[in-house]
Amino acid sequence: MASDPLLNRVFDRRYLVLRKLGSGGMADVYLAEDQELGRKVALKMLNERHARDEQFVERFRREAQNAAGLGHPNIVQIFDRGQAEGTYYIAMEYLDGPTLKELLVKHRQAPIQTSIEYARQILEALAFAHRHGIVHRDIKPHNIVFGSDKRLKVTDFGIARSGTSQMTEVGSIVGTAQYLSPEQARGAPVDPRSDLYSLGIVLYELLTGEVPFSGDVAVEVAMKHLSTIPDPPSKLRPDVPRDLDAVVMRALAKEPDQRYDSAEDMAADLDRVARGVAIAPQTEEAMTQILSATSISSAATMISPRGTPPPAPPAYRKPGYYDELPRRRRFWPWLLGLLAIAIVGIAGFLLYQQIQSQIDTNRTIAVQNVGRLKKANAVELLVAQGLQVAVERASSDIVPAGSVISQNPDSGVKVAKDSTVTIVVSSGTPTVIVQAVIGMSVDLATSTLTNVGLTVDRHDVYSAKPLGTVIAQDPPAVKDGQPVKAAAGSTVRINVSRGQQLLGVPNVIGDPIANAKSTLMDAGFKVVEVDVNAAEPAGNVIDQSPAANADATPGSTVTITVSKGPKTVSIPYLIGDNVADAEQLLQQKDLVSSVVEQEVTVPSQDGLVLDQIPAKGSVEQGTTIALTVGHYTAATTPTTATTTVVTTTVTPPPVVTTTP
Repeated sequence: MASDPLLNRVFDRRYLVLRKLGSGGMADVYLAEDQELGRKVALKMLNERHARDEQFVERFRREAQNAAGLGHPNIVQIFDRGQAEGTYYIAMEYLDGPTLKELLVKHRQAPIQTSIEYARQILEALAFAHRHGIVHRDIKPHNIVFGSDKRLKVTDFGIARSGTSQMTEVGSIVGTAQYLSPEQARGAPVDPRSDLYSLGIVLYELLTGEVPFSGDVAVEVAMKHLSTIPDPPSKLRPDVPRDLDAVVMRALAKEPDQRYDSAEDMAADLDRVARGVAIAPQTEEAMTQILSATSISSAATMISPRGTPPPAPPAYRKPGYYDELPRRRRFWPWLLGLLAIAIVGIAGFLLYQQIQSQIDTNRTIAVQNVGRLKKANAVELLVAQGLQVAVERASSDIVPAGSVISQNPDSGVKVAKDSTVTIVVSSGTPTVIVQAVIGMSVDLATSTLTNVGLTVDRHDVYSAKPLGTVIAQDPPAVKDGQPVKAAAGSTVRINVSRGQQLLGVPNVIGDPIANAKSTLMDAGFKVVEVDVNAAEPAGNVIDQSPAANADATPGSTVTITVSKGPKTVSIPYLIGDNVADAEQLLQQKDLVSSVVEQEVTVPSQDGLVLDQIPAKGSVEQGTTIALTVGHYTAATTPTTATTTVVTTTVTPPPVVTTTP
């Protein structure tokens, strides 16, 4: 299998790609290191086959744009987005936890309180997105991921839209069949209540381990969303309380008007279920209406009355034959009696009020347990008991910010009405100001951070900065012009320069100039070309500096010497010249001389060039010219007793006449 060309290289001059995390329908996701800020990021890149498709490019851009504007603890953070190396990418927060779907596959169901908590976290993210006009449109467990702090984060805003929108894109329904709202299934406009329906499916699956609607094909599932009423979760899991049934069923209403009006309303009902108090009456009515598939008014008639009072007895009448004659009575005794009765009644009432007030004053109240509740909920609960509430703040490593750490008096203690209960509310983990250490030596940076209570996570990286210098930190010391605070004991990552990374220089000697340049530039070097005449073929590299396989810094220059081919010169005519002058002339023309001596009997020919090969024309520099040079040797006269005289007749050479 071919290795991924992106691995172990720097993308867009910033992100060192470490490994591939996964692939989706239109994008690949890599774990990368942001070398500027010294943090790990998830690098999402549009597939090569989709990078030229304008529809997918627009969808990819929309995801970056929608999510980038949503800064919330329960929404994945977008750090950067752009276009580079022929594709589009998003640099986002790296989440090292599993998806909610992976957790469901492993455990099937979640505990009831855990299911409520997970749903509330997702609702916080949706409420924030909806307030900013963004409808996610693809809420499902696959798009809910656990961060390192175990907090759920909503991801993948690839098909999110601003405001109400049509669900179709180029004639197709967008979304995942099991989690589609009915309006999505029929291609109708969607709004925030569509996300609440999808979340209702997720909560149903958390409680039961199953989605309410399934089928062999997507169309079958979509039709069930439109027409089938799901069983309440308690039918599959009997320990699900009735109020939680009602919350889920209201979220799964076929008509948006029957669902919750907002994510905040649904979260409030889940909070009531978690605290064991009554849910909103509209939720109970909505469940009755949904399960009976009738209007609320007719559904009300299906609820049995608690009891019908017996008919009143007929009015008493004296027998008709009884006829008592009227008798005159005195009026004032009756008046005095009525007045006495009134005085006694008023006195009794006043005494009752006084006694009741005294009883109320002396009555004790068992203080409710408000531990771990949000501050507003805790105050509401205690005030409803007739108690006063005092609030104090304290940091906590365990209790989330805004929730109650402790209370005094403790839960169950009986106190008088209007007594004050002091609650200590968490301000979150103790925080310290992150110090700026970029540019410091690693030792000074480490001591600076540890002295304020932070932990140092050191990473050595190649850099042009001096060895041992901090070149990046995460979190930074300043963000948006404000000092950054971090939890005491939390980790600050620092990137420390290990100097420039040295690379081996490729061997390009003998390569054509175009190939040599491409090889060196691909390896990360600059190239300088020097052309010279040489015997090697024109256009070939004959030398390089630094030499092949030598170590050099990335971006440094490699000088290559390129042959222009051999240089030609004309051959001088040397016959009759002194041999020394001939050799000097040949040397000036970069020609080589080869001397062969020939004995001559004429002294004037001694040391002269008698012949040369070649004698004329043009040759390459460095060519050898063979010279025949005269060497005079005196004739020797032999000594004999008899002297013989030899007469030599010299015949002159024929005369050649040239006719013009």
